[in-house]
Amino acid sequence: MTDASTPGKSVRVDAWLWAVRIYKTRSAATTACRAGHVRVGGERAKAAQAVKPGDEVRVRIDGFDRMLVVRQPISKRVGAPLVATAMEDRTPPRDPTPIMAQRDRGAGRPTKRERREIDRLRGRDEH
Repeated sequence: MTDASTPGKSVRVDAWLWAVRIYKTRSAATTACRAGHVRVGGERAKAAQAVKPGDEVRVRIDGFDRMLVVRQPISKRVGAPLVATAMEDRTPPRDPTPIMAQRDRGAGRPTKRERREIDRLRGRDEH
């Protein structure tokens, strides 16, 4: 084991989220905890809350929840291969989001052909 790991002990949730590369900075992880985007065991977590092996951590990023299980509490940032041993990702696969047609701002009024294409994409095709 490296000196960055503390087997059998607990570590702050914001430090753990930073160490396993969920957030770029520890202050970003702390801000997410304050905003209520981090839950440990289903309850909102403060930044200083301790996590230990077996705890489930839910993190809301970009409107989606990531479900992580703490395998190893680490407090220092480690390389990507070691991150896989420190956490288990139980996030279900995302549903593909439908692509909406958007026009560039200032592009003017759509031509008849463009309007028909937009209608076809939105499912309002009359044929």
